[in-house]
Amino acid sequence: MIEGALISSPNEVLRFSGHETFACRYAWLPKAYRAIKADPAAFADEQAAMVDLGIGKNMVRSLRFWVEATGLAEPKNGDLRLTDFAHAIFGPRGFDPYLEDIRTLWLLHWKLSSRRKGGLFAWRFLLNHWPYPELTRSEALGAFARESVKLGHSHSAITLSQHLDVFLHTYRPTKSAAVGIEDSLDGPLVQLALLQPVGERKVDGERWESVYSFRREPKPEISDALFAYCISEFWDNFRPGEKSLTLREVALAPCSPGQVFKLPEDDVRNRLERVGAPGRTAAFNYQSSAVQGLLSRQKGGRAPTLADVYSEMPEHA
Repeated sequence: MIEGALISSPNEVLRFSGHETFACRYAWLPKAYRAIKADPAAFADEQAAMVDLGIGKNMVRSLRFWVEATGLAEPKNGDLRLTDFAHAIFGPRGFDPYLEDIRTLWLLHWKLSSRRKGGLFAWRFLLNHWPYPELTRSEALGAFARESVKLGHSHSAITLSQHLDVFLHTYRPTKSAAVGIEDSLDGPLVQLALLQPVGERKVDGERWESVYSFRREPKPEISDALFAYCISEFWDNFRPGEKSLTLREVALAPCSPGQVFKLPEDDVRNRLERVGAPGRTAAFNYQSSAVQGLLSRQKGGRAPTLADVYSEMPEHA
């Protein structure tokens, strides 16, 4: 990570709650899209939403949280307004209305992990500021408590514990092999295998805890078009006044594609050389250097779109 980078800017408020302790489940987002499209006030009456969506009151609140956190809808006058991103994915001619494409899952992970407004603390801290190659639940929870105090909060241990568990549950499976996706309590991002168990460690001298590590390796299922799309969003959201980005920023800056996707720096360099090659895209130029590569935007170039993302088939590992 880039040394000295702050976990949040002075005007930014990270969220520790709102998910009602539920990780986003597999069928929730398509169901929420259809409900909001039919009625922007679908979540305003929780009792009616419980009946229409077939879930409990706390799950209704959780689903509204995840719809906003993944960038599918924005609050407007008490209702929810679907975003262009939501329509592009789940609409009548959407690219992936049933979440069957791995590119969509990586996009949802990107949206969830790179929010500038209303970002989630666990995602911001663990993906961008965790300083070790491995983590256990108790280690992460202790760090959550310290960081919460640094940010001026007084969260209870229960709030921090629940927030951490929602993060872990988002990326780690809980279902047995005999349970199908539709009946699973797991969420779609489990399929990314981003957080992997690597063993166990004795904690407090007596009990054992699972040890996890982020899968930091090249991920060919993340296509170059998807990577370019995320660079463009990162640039707009976190570096709007900059005329160029360094390789180090794209690879290691908080909320950068390299950090969010946990890509090795060499892989980020190779990707930049491809997407910034002459004639490769209308968006970027990349100048390689033995010291530090530099990415710039093509003058008058067109920013990458979701249509670009879904028109280029990813490789598979």
